Amino acid sequence: MKAGISSYAFTWAIGVPGKEPEKPMTIFELITLAVELDVKVVQVVDNLPLEKFSVEELNEIKKFADQSGVKIEVGARGMTAERLQQYIQIARLMGSPILRFVIDQKGFQPSMNEIHSIIKEAIPALQANSIILAIENHDRLLTTDFVEMVEKSLGNQVGICLDTVNSMGAGEGLETVINRLAPLTVNLHVKEFSVERVFHQMGFIIEGKPLGKGMLPLAELITKVSSRCQSAILEQWTPPEQTIEETIRKEKDWALESISYLKSTLKIL
Repeated sequence: MKAGISSYAFTWAIGVPGKEPEKPMTIFELITLAVELDVKVVQVVDNLPLEKFSVEELNEIKKFADQSGVKIEVGARGMTAERLQQYIQIARLMGSPILRFVIDQKGFQPSMNEIHSIIKEAIPALQANSIILAIENHDRLLTTDFVEMVEKSLGNQVGICLDTVNSMGAGEGLETVINRLAPLTVNLHVKEFSVERVFHQMGFIIEGKPLGKGMLPLAELITKVSSRCQSAILEQWTPPEQTIEETIRKEKDWALESISYLKSTLKIL
């Protein structure tokens, strides 16, 4: 399994709406940073939407990644039938073996029947392009729903992008997520977290941490995911500092620390 970084490892540097830096990180800078971190995979997702680039620009991005010794994995959000077909073609162009999708987006929350229909319609194109659809567990749906999506798709063209924290938004803990989704995982998001009680004792805060400094059982998780999972991709929930400049520095420092921890864990295993 290869270590990699997501564009969501550098969310602040790329730009959070309303808190954009003066010079947002570009996709070329993200690839260059992967080289600096000595990782071979960059997952470009919806905070750097590839649909906004022309075919010529996508070819330039792929050429730069190839010259840098970096493989690009493609991701998107809002899994309508049309967007899924669009992104299958983008994944084909970029040479991405998987296509990570978050199903929901603002104004689009399909029913399970709609989701099954969208996936079924896309299977021929996925097969024709040798791409595996990696559906990410996210807040609204339960892990049993994601299992159902994979099982009803039949074959090997659909799997899970397992995110280590997202399902807490649906009231499900990490043990449930790992037990149900790890056997179906074709792409892994490693995102460290802590759960701490608030000062008045009436509630908890879930917050990001550098890998190895929180509650994520990384080694156990990696040993349990499917052998079809070829990459472990770093994402980060970096709490902001007083200024955007300080936050971006913190985000990069965390990434350096986290990638070192991830690579050492993969090496041991």
